[in-house]
Amino acid sequence: MSHRRLPSLSALRAFEAAARHESAKQAAQELSVTATAISHQVRGLEEALGITLFLRKPRQLELTPQGRELQQVLETAFDSISQAVERMSAAPTRQSVTLSTTPAIAARWLLPWVCMLRDSHPGIDLRIHATHEPVALDGVTADLAIRYGDGHWPGLVAEKLLDNTFIPTCSPRLGLHDIAQLPLHPLIHFRPQGAVSAPLNWSIWQKHAQVPGLDVNAGLVFSDETHAISAAIGEQGVALMSRQLIEDELMEGRLVQPFGPELTGKSFFLVYPESRQHDPSIIAIRDWVRVVPGGLCTLSR
Repeated sequence: MSHRRLPSLSALRAFEAAARHESAKQAAQELSVTATAISHQVRGLEEALGITLFLRKPRQLELTPQGRELQQVLETAFDSISQAVERMSAAPTRQSVTLSTTPAIAARWLLPWVCMLRDSHPGIDLRIHATHEPVALDGVTADLAIRYGDGHWPGLVAEKLLDNTFIPTCSPRLGLHDIAQLPLHPLIHFRPQGAVSAPLNWSIWQKHAQVPGLDVNAGLVFSDETHAISAAIGEQGVALMSRQLIEDELMEGRLVQPFGPELTGKSFFLVYPESRQHDPSIIAIRDWVRVVPGGLCTLSR
């Protein structure tokens, strides 16, 4: 970029005010200086430019054609600067933070309590990235995430949020109580697309339960946990779900655990880059996740 050739900005401001008011006295009042100072600034500007800007009359300053041209340019420029400063002064500083998590955790635990984060940190705009695939926590795709795994991710701080206990669950209207009756009901499967490590499934459960006649490959298959839960509530079969994920349905009686065994799966962790562990925005989201009611508030820390 070439160097800008500009005269004194103070002189330009004094000239613009004098030209607008057609009076050195009124310009002086606006800028809180003396009329003599205005006249001195304008004369200095004329000498620097080598042109005459005003025809000086006893009680009025009259712009020359060159002065009129400069006045119009400066008026537009100063108006633009003034509007930009007003916009920046009026707009609060905002910080966007992206949290990546599974669709079920996003919908069932986080979204109902975004208002808590908004009340405590109104300057933070939370963006929830719902996916089963692990994404880069590079500050572009996401800043932090809730991940399912063993808690070991190089370069990331991993804070344990909750354990996962998987249980058979169904609508109480199915009247299912005896594990021997399970083969008479459809199985509901959750198979997330793109997940690096899937949760426990019916095949693993059957190795512990050893239910005669149970076909672990048959039944309804969903790629979204919330759909699998809805199918179970709707009496479409028996699902193997994380108890922590369906606590509300169990307490309200919309779902029941008819029998065991229960299986322990990998835990969920809040993860973020070690390099950002002191970042105020990361700390704000971390503290919010820790106290979200209806699930995460009761999790281990």
